[in-house]
Amino acid sequence: MARDFIDHFATLSSGYAHFRPSYPGELFAWLAEVAPTHQRVWDCATGTGQAALALADHFKTVLATDASASQLAAAEPHPGVQYRLAPAENPGLEAASIDLVTVAQALHWFDRPRFFEEVERVLRPGGVLAVWSYGLATVDDEAVDGLLRHLYHHILGPFWPAERALVENGYQDIELPFAGIPAPSFPMTTAWSLEQLLGYLATWSASARYRAERRSDPLDPIRQPLAAAWGEASARRWIHWPLTLKATRRP
Repeated sequence: MARDFIDHFATLSSGYAHFRPSYPGELFAWLAEVAPTHQRVWDCATGTGQAALALADHFKTVLATDASASQLAAAEPHPGVQYRLAPAENPGLEAASIDLVTVAQALHWFDRPRFFEEVERVLRPGGVLAVWSYGLATVDDEAVDGLLRHLYHHILGPFWPAERALVENGYQDIELPFAGIPAPSFPMTTAWSLEQLLGYLATWSASARYRAERRSDPLDPIRQPLAAAWGEASARRWIHWPLTLKATRRP
């Protein structure tokens, strides 16, 4: 049964574009290696285009679709990226026209049986489907990391959508179509200031639901202790995300 689209990030698009972490460049170089050609890639649920812009360095044309108009409105233009408003299950693409389909941090929101049928239709023989997600970040400071986990589990715990469980277990419960491709492990790490970390935490879907229901900011209870633990606000600390990548090839 098709799901009704719920835009969990409609109020977060500007922050999403500025504060979401970047994916490792090595990931996109590997995707270019396993794709049959470098002509056309479909970045499904592109959001504000984080993955699409990186893919444009390796592919002639990136077709970047999303069901959220507000997300696309905040996307950065690029001559090699064509943004389209379309659901994952009905992107309006030609059959056997795509070398690579990518889904970054979004597969858990889809009507997956319908999406996989569409992937099989649009991928050319030998084409690749690659999906990835990242779970809760860790910070290289015990006190800061503890506050981050307190926010995630205790303050925002009831506000996470049910689909979040699929991210937490690294998509282990999602079976992809076609034969699997052994995928390397790519580190997802960056050095952020306190402002950048707070901006990122505000883009969580659970943060948006908390604000909508409670009419208050879920970050308020941790701002002061987080600032005290962080030290100099401009100081940068290393943030690490557990990145899960799964890839399959169409016969």
